[in-house]
Amino acid sequence: MRRAVCPGSFDPLTVGHLDVLARAAGLFDEVVVAVLVNESKSSLFNVEERLEMLRRGVADLPNVSVDSFEGLLVDFCRDHDVTAIVKGVRSAVDLGYEVQMAHMNERLAAVQTVLLPTAPDLSFVASSLVKEVARFGGDVSGLVPSFVLEPLRRRLEPPAQTALSHEDAT
Repeated sequence: MRRAVCPGSFDPLTVGHLDVLARAAGLFDEVVVAVLVNESKSSLFNVEERLEMLRRGVADLPNVSVDSFEGLLVDFCRDHDVTAIVKGVRSAVDLGYEVQMAHMNERLAAVQTVLLPTAPDLSFVASSLVKEVARFGGDVSGLVPSFVLEPLRRRLEPPAQTALSHEDAT
């Protein structure tokens, strides 16, 4: 059985992620989407929220499951009999970084990396950019699945301003 992992933070899940996951599902018998748990990194959504978004996002892909991991990805690969890592690349910058990671992962655990170029119309979609645009009220409705849009907006809306009375201000 050809089992692959698609690792990432998925904070939040984007249509770019879903495109890569669907294409990976067509290439491998089984695909595990693995959410990195990194307590030192500040995330918009907690791990459980991201896992649930991913489960909803891949519900129509029967050979895709969702999990989380801490530590080295190669350890996750060994523990789950994964022979390939699938990553999406948007640009030459991504490619340079991912090639370095691919070489390291092969050296550490003899796991191969498959790099999938993003669809041209999604090459600009990045979770960090989506969060930034949404934070300033921009329309990201075509960049995230519909079930991610409202939680994203709620999470990023500024805290309600409380009006000070004249007495409070003095």
